[in-house]
Amino acid sequence: MGYIKWLGHAAFEIEIDGKILYIDPWITNPMSPVKLADISRADLVLVTHDHDDHLGEAIDVVKKTGAKFISVYELTQYAISQGVPEDKAIAMNIGGVMVVDGIEVIMVPAHHSCTRGTPCGFIVRGKECSVYHAGDTGIVHEMSIIRELYPIDIALLPIGSVFTMDPRQAAKFTEILRPKVVIPMHYNTFPVIRQDPELFKRLVKEKVPEVEVVILKPGEVYRF
Repeated sequence: MGYIKWLGHAAFEIEIDGKILYIDPWITNPMSPVKLADISRADLVLVTHDHDDHLGEAIDVVKKTGAKFISVYELTQYAISQGVPEDKAIAMNIGGVMVVDGIEVIMVPAHHSCTRGTPCGFIVRGKECSVYHAGDTGIVHEMSIIRELYPIDIALLPIGSVFTMDPRQAAKFTEILRPKVVIPMHYNTFPVIRQDPELFKRLVKEKVPEVEVVILKPGEVYRF
């Protein structure tokens, strides 16, 4: 049995097929229930873009655990310059598909900004589950095609607005994606992105009542 643990903001710890993944591990975010010292194991660390609230402590986690760092090419080159071993830095780009340690990783588009490379999202697929982490994005219409190729069990979607989708847009995006479960993220970390996840839940239920909305508190776990 795998799980998804929300670490606040856009940071998640995920176990699929016995592998431990961290996505956008900003461990020092104001909502985080853990410290870097608490992390002793990681197999893959995936980063959607280089903004500080997403790159976070990813490089530290890789150095500490020996995990593989996966991101867009330009960001992996930066990670190497910061001491990540070259054999641990795995570069991809939009549309790329790789199998790393038995986990299929698909890099998908995200509408946002960054300094190095281009922003992205990830679909990670194992035998137990497929999880889509949208990164920071507005609605990505291409995902209507991509989800036909790679069906999504669990979607992790930002709802904070200002820098990403708001609850109304995220609910529409959920209708496009049609996952089994959707978990809101990237909200309430700061006053500027304060949102009510219950509003998101109501909007999703209006559009796609068959989708389960799971609202996690930082540190809480959803098991699949």
